[in-house]
Amino acid sequence: MTHHPAAEWAAQQIDACGWDQDPPRYLIRDRDGRFGIEFDRRVQRLGVTQIHTPVRAPRANALAERWIRSARNECLDQVVILNEGHLQRVLDEYVAYFNAWRPHQGLGQRAPCGWPPPPRPAAAGRIIGRPVLGGLHHVYQHAA
Repeated sequence: MTHHPAAEWAAQQIDACGWDQDPPRYLIRDRDGRFGIEFDRRVQRLGVTQIHTPVRAPRANALAERWIRSARNECLDQVVILNEGHLQRVLDEYVAYFNAWRPHQGLGQRAPCGWPPPPRPAAAGRIIGRPVLGGLHHVYQHAA
């Protein structure tokens, strides 16, 4: 990392990624001067399509930034990551939890991809908890 990133430094970061698999198809970025012509060339050589956020639209990345904040606060800041494979497994498990179980305030405390639970009387049955991410989070369901 650097305290004073410039166009040359940003271009070097593209090569430093060392894509083990195929590079991403899209790169969403702002119009900062730190991304110079060489950065654009290197991204284009990889076959990555760049999508620029609109001019003077500071909230254009709000959804992505909010997701990153959630992933960091609720997962990555709480787990010691050992290597790239471990990071991928942790993020895969967090994404599954985030989309299928985690309550979202903007969705009326429902999960984006979760199914609504079947209607049950308020005091019916035993509740069981299943740990997610080694107990960092839990998923609660009625016992069968």
